[in-house]
Amino acid sequence: MTIRRALLSVYDKTGIAAFARELHGLGVELLASGGTARALAEERIPVTPLEELTGFGELLGHRVVTLHPAVHAGILARRDVPADLAELEAHGIAPIDLVCVNLYPFERTVGRLDVSWDEVIEQIDIGGPALLRAAAKNHADVVALCRPEDYGPLLDEFRARAEVSPETRRELAGRAFRTTTAYDAAVAGWFGREDAFPETYVPVFDRFAELSYGENPHQRAAYYVQRGARTHLLARVEQLQGKPLSFNNLGDLSAARLLALELEGPAAVIVKHASPCGVGVADTIDEAFAKALAADPVSAYGGVVVLNRPVGAALGKVLAKHFVEVLFAPGYADAALTELSAKDATRVLADAERRSFVTSERDLRRVLGGVLVQDRDADGDPLDAMDVVCGDPDTAAWDDLLFAWSVVKHVVSNAIVIARGGQTLGIGGGQTSRVDAVRIAVEKAGALGHSLEGAVLASDAFFPFADGPGIALEAGVSAIIQPGGSKRDGEVLDAVREAGATMVVTGRRHFRH
Repeated sequence: MTIRRALLSVYDKTGIAAFARELHGLGVELLASGGTARALAEERIPVTPLEELTGFGELLGHRVVTLHPAVHAGILARRDVPADLAELEAHGIAPIDLVCVNLYPFERTVGRLDVSWDEVIEQIDIGGPALLRAAAKNHADVVALCRPEDYGPLLDEFRARAEVSPETRRELAGRAFRTTTAYDAAVAGWFGREDAFPETYVPVFDRFAELSYGENPHQRAAYYVQRGARTHLLARVEQLQGKPLSFNNLGDLSAARLLALELEGPAAVIVKHASPCGVGVADTIDEAFAKALAADPVSAYGGVVVLNRPVGAALGKVLAKHFVEVLFAPGYADAALTELSAKDATRVLADAERRSFVTSERDLRRVLGGVLVQDRDADGDPLDAMDVVCGDPDTAAWDDLLFAWSVVKHVVSNAIVIARGGQTLGIGGGQTSRVDAVRIAVEKAGALGHSLEGAVLASDAFFPFADGPGIALEAGVSAIIQPGGSKRDGEVLDAVREAGATMVVTGRRHFRH
């Protein structure tokens, strides 16, 4: 199909004058609504104001501009249906071959803190979505344009072929429908913002990056960002070197960043397969990484490392000696980057603005034919809600207990973390039996040469029996923190008390599946 007549009605006027001028030069008659018509007239581009076509100016304070049969009939008429063309002729309506529309900035408006209810309501676009939907529906005969990025490619095709291909029209129609769908979802979401779990859940995600493959090479994949989220995993993150990030890299990076948020002071987190394998906190970031690496150097091989302090020259030299898939930090000294450049496959990421990573969004998990939605388990557990049921932990013990408790909520359940001195010593996760998770944590610590004398243990859920705590206590663990709530809590408490150890009950479980 060719383009003889175009309707332009845009809120964002980026590039519209240049686009209109090119269309005019190609012999296209231009129609435009109020603000767009004025903008084109100021640029001395020949244009017919829409009111000359409809016989009506803007009504109801700009609420009614394009909603008129002379407009929509010209868009929706099927060029291969004689009856449609006869009706157009009977009413003196000429076909419209291209519709260029972008919508009121509803999401930007509701994102402001000082916006009033009435202002939001006036940012709900009615005519724009109607025009786009009409053009997209009749894409067999009409081009639907909804973003400035498409102006250039469309002009290139039209100049080269004097027509627009069916494939291009279908692609643009799909984009128009996705645009109006996302717009309506934003409006619906705003109206239902106080309903935690609305009857119909309509989040919108925009593709941020295409990925080489998914968890495995035979799976296709992409990274999408939720529309309206305050931030996202790669927001304001700059990749300084290395291969493109993979599907698995992004999953591990998210897990590591979320855990790092829980830790105070200089902290290092190493994650493999979405679960931490080494975590350290210390007075300096160099010491923190040394602790995290020493916790389990075997598992750390090829891991994702997240640091919450800038990397200096000395630490850069240390990191360059190890196989790291992804390294994330708030910044890097030039000398550190020089050292890291020797490992050019390592993906080095910098948080460009060193901002806090906001985690207040919902958790979504796909299940067969649906999705599970829940609040993110991001809130810290208040210290005053914890109950010391036996023993008398000193300040150092409390620090270790809270450190282990922060880490264990990020380990796949059933999860056990053993720690001491701001360092994980043994982690057992992803087990169907809690006693097996304890056994793995103890055995890994022993295999790596970590003494467990005076260490603490955190369990993400209650102990159903006293056997798990018994294994840890026998290995030297002196304090346990766990949610409690088992029918056999008394047996567990007796075992801990008999060993002369400490136990803290938090009252809150932290399963992660």
